[in-house]
Amino acid sequence: MPDPAPERRPTVSSRLPATVIALGWVSLLTDVASEMIFPLLPRFIDTELKAGKLGLGVIEGIAESISALMRLPSGALSDRMARRKPLILVGYGIAGLVRPLMGLVVAPWQALCVRSLDRFGKGMRGAPRDALIAAVTTPDRRGWAYGYHRAMDHAGAAVGPLLATAFLWFFPGELRTLFLLALIPGIAVMLVVWFGVKEESLPAANENESDDAERSQRKMSWSLAQFPSRFRWLLLALAVFTLGGSSDAFLLLRAEELGFAAWQLPILWCVFHIAKSAANRWGGRLSDKFDPRILLVAGWLLYAGIYLGFGWATNVLHAAGLFFVYAIYYGLVEPAEKTLISRSVSPELRGTAFGWFDLTTGLMAFPASAVFGYLWKEPQFGAHVAFAFGAALALLAAVLLVATVRREK
Repeated sequence: MPDPAPERRPTVSSRLPATVIALGWVSLLTDVASEMIFPLLPRFIDTELKAGKLGLGVIEGIAESISALMRLPSGALSDRMARRKPLILVGYGIAGLVRPLMGLVVAPWQALCVRSLDRFGKGMRGAPRDALIAAVTTPDRRGWAYGYHRAMDHAGAAVGPLLATAFLWFFPGELRTLFLLALIPGIAVMLVVWFGVKEESLPAANENESDDAERSQRKMSWSLAQFPSRFRWLLLALAVFTLGGSSDAFLLLRAEELGFAAWQLPILWCVFHIAKSAANRWGGRLSDKFDPRILLVAGWLLYAGIYLGFGWATNVLHAAGLFFVYAIYYGLVEPAEKTLISRSVSPELRGTAFGWFDLTTGLMAFPASAVFGYLWKEPQFGAHVAFAFGAALALLAAVLLVATVRREK
């Protein structure tokens, strides 16, 4: 299939569409709820539930793989329906209602169920949401829109740990109660989606888009053959990169090993997400000005250096500095990869394309986290080898991307 024709770039306002702003607030509130829990979850699963590091890797890997498996059918279905909002609403609703149940679990298998349902909801909403952002945003503002969305997401991830820290300061040891309180922002998310997210469109920015009647008659196709070759090569590079990564839960465990106290981890996670939020606003603007391939390669090279640093770090100052640089990596990569995907495919296939993107990276999440946990726990390998393995695959992915994904015409 030939590459999609370039979209005409109309005159745009200096303001993002209301739907993008609403989705930004949805992500902020969602991450407030999620990140009240996540920084404390590794230690909770490792010690209180006695699952160990390998158990943590298996739980996180399976949960993220379920999320990925949901994104392709969800994205393709949203293309077939010509509607994104219903799937977005259901996805956020499932996660928001299930996530607080972590406060009731007493065994590792129950934690696996809660995390899996949480990630199931995330998988259902992800591709339709990203496709909707592209649909309501003009081409020369998409990097900004994705950067804004991710910035709001990370801002919420900064607020969540602050709330967790304040709660545990006044109620030490009440982790389960804290987890249950995550229901409150989850309900707020559903209200914002219901009232704030509109199925609006910009015909001038999407002149190749089929009308709703034609789209509703198309068969739902998941085939990669319908996409241009540059998109398929991009997926392969992303798969290689993700296989060398792991859940950020391991970075929190590494920080604790290097000297961070348990009560300091939510503060570290908060500052980290503030830096990620600022970096995404900056990176989103860069994605509109420069070839996003360049930013993606730069981010992966930086990631390789960061992982090597975590493997050989020896104290808390090293860990704190590496978390700050890691935030810059997110700013370079997150807006760039979604901008690159939206430019690589036809508008009527964006939901399916984002589904393939999330499926590819998510399927690699399970073996990535499981292998990382195995390498770390084995005495003959340890943290050095685990982090070096991730760095090596990041370098390989960067070379593959440069060699195969050609510049947009």
